[in-house]
Amino acid sequence: MSVYMGAEDIVRQAPNVYRMKLLGPNVVSVDSGSRTLKDAMNEALRDWATNVDNTYYIIGTVAGPHPYPKLVRDFQCVIGREAREQSLEQIGRLPDALVACVGGGSNAIGLFHPFLKDECVSMYGVEAAGHGLDTNEHAAPLNAGIPGVLHGNRTYLMTDDTGQFMETH
Repeated sequence: MSVYMGAEDIVRQAPNVYRMKLLGPNVVSVDSGSRTLKDAMNEALRDWATNVDNTYYIIGTVAGPHPYPKLVRDFQCVIGREAREQSLEQIGRLPDALVACVGGGSNAIGLFHPFLKDECVSMYGVEAAGHGLDTNEHAAPLNAGIPGVLHGNRTYLMTDDTGQFMETH
């Protein structure tokens, strides 16, 4: 089994990489591009397309072609189901609001999905504004990005003046 990770992410996530290696996978360091998740996903998708008979593509973020975002949502829904159950047990009603980070989307969709039909519950997605939305040093594509397609899904992207993807800050 191989796990693709950007070289920068391997450094940032060293304890998690160590734990993964204890379980046996080959952690493939991706040194192209930004050396982060975007490039690791590109390499993993390339491997999957090349070796379709013996390769499975699995990701833990809400990105990529169908059905992967839906699968991640279904697995991450334990967050929202537990929040719903605990709210009803501890305060006797649903919460007034939910707040989740929306970076990769898995936490947000996992929390929000079980509450989508509950009009009494407000939902807020939070993005990192970094040094400000008027700079290129933020991680807020929903607020300051443009619609586009990346890894098989339509989303909001941060791009430069030539249309090239920009790194988040």
